[in-house]
Amino acid sequence: MKIAIASDGKYVSGHFGHCEGFTIYDVENGKASQGQFTANPGHRPGYLPVFLKGLNVNVIIAGGMGETAQQLFNENEIKVIVGAQGLCDDMVQKYIKGELKSTGSICEEHKYEGHCNE
Repeated sequence: MKIAIASDGKYVSGHFGHCEGFTIYDVENGKASQGQFTANPGHRPGYLPVFLKGLNVNVIIAGGMGETAQQLFNENEIKVIVGAQGLCDDMVQKYIKGELKSTGSICEEHKYEGHCNE
């Protein structure tokens, strides 16, 4: 399984589409590899779900994400976890242990800018 975390440095990004990039972990037998950073190739409508699918990602974790992006990930068979906060390494461990649950929150046209991960 591959888990991508929308990240700004070592931390989960508050907004998926405008993150610096994605920290990607390979998970086998309940253990995660060291995260590898892949730069965000640019925020274009509908592009990032396809980009991450091309990297064989199975799960995307972010602080916040718009409804359309969440739908596109679901269409690409990538599980969406939103509402995450903290260090990427901690979040991947919580996910593996079953301790990280999606809040289901949706960012709507930057109406909640600055609060996307709530």
